[in-house]
Formats: sequence, C-alpha cells, structure tokens
Amino acid sequence: MEQELRISQRAKQYPASGIRKMFDLAAQYPEAIKLTVGEPNFDTPQYIKDAAKRALDEGQTHYAPNAGTTELREAVAAKYRKQYWEGYTKDHVIITVGAMEGLFLAMMTLLDPGDEILVPDPCFPNYYGQASSIGARAVPVPTYEEYDYRIQAADIEKAVTPRTRAILLNSPCNPTGAVLTKEDILAIAKVAKTHDLWVLTDEPYDAIVYDGIQPYSMAQVPEMQDRVMVLNSFSKSYAMTGWRIGYLVAPEPGYIKKMAQLQEGVASCVSTFTQAAAVEALKSTACVDQMVADYTRRRDILVDGLNAIPGITCKKSAGSFYAFPNIKAFGKTSQAFAEELLENAGVVTVPGSAFGDMGEGYLRLVFANSDENLKEAVRRIADYVARAYPGIK
Repeated sequence: MEQELRISQRAKQYPASGIRKMFDLAAQYPEAIKLTVGEPNFDTPQYIKDAAKRALDEGQTHYAPNAGTTELREAVAAKYRKQYWEGYTKDHVIITVGAMEGLFLAMMTLLDPGDEILVPDPCFPNYYGQASSIGARAVPVPTYEEYDYRIQAADIEKAVTPRTRAILLNSPCNPTGAVLTKEDILAIAKVAKTHDLWVLTDEPYDAIVYDGIQPYSMAQVPEMQDRVMVLNSFSKSYAMTGWRIGYLVAPEPGYIKKMAQLQEGVASCVSTFTQAAAVEALKSTACVDQMVADYTRRRDILVDGLNAIPGITCKKSAGSFYAFPNIKAFGKTSQAFAEELLENAGVVTVPGSAFGDMGEGYLRLVFANSDENLKEAVRRIADYVARAYPGIK
C-alpha cells in the first residue's frame, strides 16, 4: 500500500515547470532535434579546466569562506569597478551556487512573506518558484512584441501596489532575447526611485549580444547604486553550466555579510577548486568572443529559416541564445503546436506559455546548437507546416 506523502503547503504550491513537460514528452522521440536546453553547446574552455585541475592538485578541496574566496571576490569586484561603479570591492561580492542561488539569497534578504516582486512576462519561470519558496509573490508585468519584448516603465508603474518591494530585470532576457536600452533603464529607474523599490538585475547573458548592441545595466545609473543588486554567473558566457558557480554584487557590504550567514544554511559555500577556475576564466574573454561569433551565425540560420516558413514570424534576438517565434497564425495554443512539432516534425521546442501568460502564441527555440542541427530543424518544421497547413500565409 502506497503511503500518502506528507508534503507542506508551500511545496505543493511550488509551480510546475512547463519546460520539464516537454523534456518528458521528448524522451519518447529519441531521434528528435532538441532545441530546448538553455545552455551553450560548447565544452568549457580548456584554460578554465586546466585551472581547476591545478587547484585540485594543489589541495584546494576544503571548505571555502561562506562568501567565497578572496581571490574570486576581488576578481569579480574588479570586473564591475571597470564596467559599472568604481566603489565596488570584494566586500560587495558573494559567490553563489549559480545565479539562481544568488537570487534566492537576495529575496531572502530583502523580501518578507506577502511582499511582491515584479517580473517581466514572459520570463524564466523559476523566478516564480524562488519568490514562492520564501512566501513572497512574483507579479508578472506584460512585455510586448511591438517593443521587442522589452519591459516598459509605464507597465511597471501600473503593476506597483503597496506590497511591491522590488523589480526583477533580466537583460538580455530568457526566453525572448530582449535587451533593455539605456532609455528603458533610465525610465524604470524613475519608477523605482518614486516607489522606493529595489532592483535585482539578472545578467547571465550580458556578454551574449549581437549587432553591436551594448547592454546597459541599472547598476550603471549613479542615483540607483544604493538600491541595485547584480546577479550573474559563469554558466552562459564561459560555458560552465555544470560547474554551478555565480555571484551577487550588492551596494553595501552589510548585505553581503547577511547573505553569507544565510549561505551557511543553504549551501555552506561554493567548491574551492571551482572558484579557482572562475578566477582564471575572468582573465580572458577570447573564448566568449568566439562563442558569440558562432551564436551570431546560428541565430541567423534559425531565425532566417523560421521567417521563411509560412505562418511563423520571428524577431532577431538582440541577446541570449534564444529565438522566440510568433506562431499565432496557426490558431493553436503554444503547448499544442509544440507537441505537433515534436510528434510530426521531430523537433523539440518549449511552448511560450511555460514562461507566462504573455508567452502564449510563441515558442522558445535554443540556437546554441550545431549549424547542421539548426538547418535540419528548420527543414523539418517547414516540411511539416507545408503538409499540415497548406493554405497558411
């Protein structure tokens, strides 16, 4: 007899992943081309792996300080002094288990149960789970294709309530590839100042941008520097997803001290030899530049190919490695159309609805894949649409 699970209400209410649903369905189609996994299709660069091996050989296998090693915190601070604000020091930095843990620690530090944090819709769905896990609420703010999916200050203003404590920005964005402009950021900054809101800016794709675009961060706005926390990781830019290492940069060392205390009860610390590898990673961007060159070519293969298929329109992603095509012309839900492509075309995509209500009518496809797979995926989708929807425009 199977015993009933005694699960807490908070665990029961944790939102299910629409992305995982497609993974589970795809397992039944081993020959399908999977354009779902949000990670680079490159191996971690050799010089980074070599640094980890040296650290292991040197015995760097013991606990690190809760906030991270001095070397890595100093390296991260140096990066942001150069890019964002000259006041950052190692005491403004905590090393985390990916950017996701950094976001969790930030929410634990800044939000109380019942508080609200505004998030773009569509967005990375774990934002909802992160807020839910501490008793707060992630409130979606709609983003629109007509603005290239960039969250607008006016829509943020409409969503603010007396319970709102923070805004979460993600630029470049998963799943849409949107990159906020300086004008966008300055307008959002005015809303944040007016309502005394924190801004958490999630920037793991900050180095993956195209067509000469230069991302602009809320942390670069001088009058906002006392209310911004930057989250980032080595996962996307340096192809280190499996290493699980990221960081958070705060405006005052006191926030880092408190997060380091919380870190003790969440993960204790990030592995020492991994941090040594991350220090080495920051010494060069040559590998990042090469990956972005490859992503640029692959973005064009996928997006140009999709736009040549009747019924599909797709804006060219400004950043990240995601395409977010509009499939509303087919008159199907994004879940239904994604399942059609899986079953009949052998291509695995993620329905836009997995990322929020505003994602309905769209799909997310990852172009961090080989040129050959992307070309074959486009061919399969085109063939299926021609067969199943011969009259579509």
